[in-house]
Amino acid sequence: MKYWTATIGTLLLSASLTFAAEPRSYQVTGPITDLKDDIITVQKGSEKWEIARDKDTKVTGDLKVGSKVTVHYRMKAVSIEAKGEPKKADTKKTDAKKK
Repeated sequence: MKYWTATIGTLLLSASLTFAAEPRSYQVTGPITDLKDDIITVQKGSEKWEIARDKDTKVTGDLKVGSKVTVHYRMKAVSIEAKGEPKKADTKKTDAKKK
């Protein structure tokens, strides 16, 4: 019994760690308004969504301007720039408000 409990626990832990590493997946559906080798633009309501694509992007069907498509994508940071330490609250002002 201990063996099966340990095995199931290990499987659940490894599965949760595997899925935690993947960013959320999103999708947008609408007609193609512009198509380039590295960008597809899709109209969603009044907004145009420009989504990057590359040689690894899986494409099913023939992409043409005006065709309705569903694009599945993930958000990924390209760069992150920290702007320094956060400002510390002035303790004198905080203490005065408490009184």
